[in-house]
Amino acid sequence: MSKGNPIFRSWAPEWLTRLTIFLVMFPTVMLFALSTANISAATGFYGVEPADIQFSMLLYYAALASFTPLERRFFSRVSTKEYFLICLVLQVLISYACYNTRSLTVLFAGRFLQGMVNCGVTSICLTLLFGRLKSEHARETGYAIFYTMILCSASLTSLVTAPLVDNFEYNVLYKMIIYTFVPGGILLLLLMNKVHLVRKTPLYQLDWASFFLYSPMLILIGYVVTYGQQYYWLQDDSIVWSLIAIVLLAIVFVTRQLTRKRPFIHQEVFQSRAFLFGIFLIGMLYLIRGAFSITTSYFSTVLGMDPINLYELLIYNIAGIIIGAVISGRLIVKKRPLQFIWLAGFFLLLLFHGGMYFLFASEADMNTFILPLLLQGMGAGMVFTPILLFTISSVPTELSQSAAAVGVFIRFAFFGISTALINYFSLFYSGTHAMRLSDHVSRADNGLQERLHLYESALHARGMEPDMAGRAATGLLNKAIQKQAFLKYAMDYNEMVVILILGLMLLIIMAPFINRTIIDVKAKQPAAATF
Repeated sequence: MSKGNPIFRSWAPEWLTRLTIFLVMFPTVMLFALSTANISAATGFYGVEPADIQFSMLLYYAALASFTPLERRFFSRVSTKEYFLICLVLQVLISYACYNTRSLTVLFAGRFLQGMVNCGVTSICLTLLFGRLKSEHARETGYAIFYTMILCSASLTSLVTAPLVDNFEYNVLYKMIIYTFVPGGILLLLLMNKVHLVRKTPLYQLDWASFFLYSPMLILIGYVVTYGQQYYWLQDDSIVWSLIAIVLLAIVFVTRQLTRKRPFIHQEVFQSRAFLFGIFLIGMLYLIRGAFSITTSYFSTVLGMDPINLYELLIYNIAGIIIGAVISGRLIVKKRPLQFIWLAGFFLLLLFHGGMYFLFASEADMNTFILPLLLQGMGAGMVFTPILLFTISSVPTELSQSAAAVGVFIRFAFFGISTALINYFSLFYSGTHAMRLSDHVSRADNGLQERLHLYESALHARGMEPDMAGRAATGLLNKAIQKQAFLKYAMDYNEMVVILILGLMLLIIMAPFINRTIIDVKAKQPAAATF
């Protein structure tokens, strides 16, 4: 970083520089969940399946994971102001292309490029944020702020975009991203001087070959976990050949890393027991976080909440995340044992999933779920930042970039695995329970006749002809059976998550080396925040 030239212009007040950084970070974080802000609206606009929209999000993560090891070289070569201008222009152009198309292929390409460009914007924002925080624990605070924004990204993006999706076509979300990027971006360019925030290094010996091995492998992993259930896994040739390609690419990629003097990802990171434990916890946390989508599906599918009311309810979850992150941040600064922080956070998650097991019902009051959503947010906020800081701190400084790359891969992989598990169990359990419920339903059942008569009477009272009311009553009965099957599935999945959390808590108690790892991220590069 240039010592003679300040980062920001002398006339810019501190409050304005911090506000500008957040104005840039906000749309950057929103891009994480933009494609899945409203899957129903997206599928209707593009005329595709929900799996296609899920795959577009995994493409974004695949780009983020594969470009992370290369991005730092570009960041260190170009002055920060010029680098940010390039990223801003590219982000606007890519978002405009996504806004202007109904082609799924163009959307997929756009989401992948957005992930690559987002690496650069994230590094700039985190480096600038660390520079504005002058306390002894500035980096811990900076990471905590960024991770909290990532945790809130899905709920926050859905909350902000719900009114837009309700009143406009789905592609307007990409225009919104442009409008939110440009003001903060222009303001940041006006405030910044032309400086290098990190030591300038030439762009030589860039390992593009590893990138072109790694990124297709991640894309194929995303393809398998997204479409595997839909295509019946190994019964489909495309899934089989994708798995074969993944194995071959992985073998070639790892072999290349072991034989190169300057590897794309240093394999030495896997020699640290603490690092392996950290990325294992990251993966498990993403499986647990993925189960939260079942709760939101319950709100919309069973309780019939419209998107705006649903996302307003998620404000309590966002509030819980912020509270949990603040508490964990304070405990880390005060050097409280990590085991205690993790156990407290996982216990709150245990209370949420255990409580939801008993709260799933065909009818419920919205206020019933305020406390559970608050607890879920607090639990996620308390464990997310400490786990990531622990993982970053468990490797030497010279391996921090490789640790970051592995961390993003784990995040990507387990997000995809969570999606695949939910897709599989939703079909398996819903189908099983629906079949069992249907077995108990017959025309000779007196309760069934009463329920059908009740439906027919209600429909006839609203002006429907008797014959049509009879057919519609049967449809309503089938819908009621599907709701009950979903409730049973939601309870079964939450029960599995409760068992997983109990197992993780026992594992944390039995791992004494956790408290021997000192949280120290002062020398770590900001790119590690792409965890």
